[in-house]
Amino acid sequence: MYLIESKRNGEWIYNPGLAMALQEYVKDHVFLDDDVLFPYMMQPAVQIGKFQNAYEEVNQPYMEEHDIKIVRRETGGGAIYLDDRNMSFCFLFDGSTDIYGNYARLYEPAIHALEKLGVKQLEQKGRNDLVLDGKKISGAAMTLQKGRVYAGYSLLLDPNYEAMVSVLNPNQKKIESHGIQSVRSRVGSIRPYLAAEHQEMTVWDFTDYMICELLGIEDISQAKRYELTPKDWAGVDKIASEKYNNWDWNYGRFKKFEYRLTDRFSIGTISIGLTIEHAKIAMIQITGDFFGTKDINEVESALLGIRLKKEELLEALDSLDLTSYFGNLTKEEFVSFVLSEKV
Repeated sequence: MYLIESKRNGEWIYNPGLAMALQEYVKDHVFLDDDVLFPYMMQPAVQIGKFQNAYEEVNQPYMEEHDIKIVRRETGGGAIYLDDRNMSFCFLFDGSTDIYGNYARLYEPAIHALEKLGVKQLEQKGRNDLVLDGKKISGAAMTLQKGRVYAGYSLLLDPNYEAMVSVLNPNQKKIESHGIQSVRSRVGSIRPYLAAEHQEMTVWDFTDYMICELLGIEDISQAKRYELTPKDWAGVDKIASEKYNNWDWNYGRFKKFEYRLTDRFSIGTISIGLTIEHAKIAMIQITGDFFGTKDINEVESALLGIRLKKEELLEALDSLDLTSYFGNLTKEEFVSFVLSEKV
């Protein structure tokens, strides 16, 4: 099995979009004579499944406040929080084997490696989870493309529980959608279960150990590597720019959903019903018991076709004085409400 690390010029890549683009480029353009292992680590990010509605999965205000990115992967499954305290592992397998859809087999080498560190009570459970003492420490996903199985999972060595719970706790908008929603599970940690002699392992020690175990080698220096060429990197950059670092891919890919918001402000109650198509406002109706001197349809018209991004919503309302429509309500308060920051 080849090792392709998410490194550029010897330095690890932490950009979520670039890490995903590297894997996609290799999957579609690099065909070697053996399977491939991609270890990768990201700056804080939420990775959502291909068929999910981002707005149902994340707490957008928390993400913005803590500079957490979002990236949509090419495989299905649910949303996961990733950061630089844990390592993830992706693979390209020969599709002629029986591994596709066989999550027990996918996890088997990882389970064996963890057991050697003293970690017991591991179980592949449900469709695609790895459970430790009843708590989820990994979720896997896979897809079959061009005769190869593209699969991956994360291993939670030291999860940031506060960030994980907060970012994967979306505001309770009344959303009507057909997206595949994540199943919220109790999340565990690997470190407390490590044998005493391994308790001080850093994430990098753990990563090197797992790579060696997955590749069947004694030392990381023995790894059979494929190094990306400048031409390869040009292809990776193109995919990252056009896809994984593109707001429309991460948010706008989901075709259509509806949601309704209601809240009480000092100026009265406001209710908003929205139809969202490709993350843009396709229909909007604003009602409530507020007092205004101008037709609320003017606010609705200003927002039609606007993406659900804070800065673009504010820009769309820039020419309007909202006090003429609602009373003493600022544009920032109204936009925060539309994005459910006040729900």
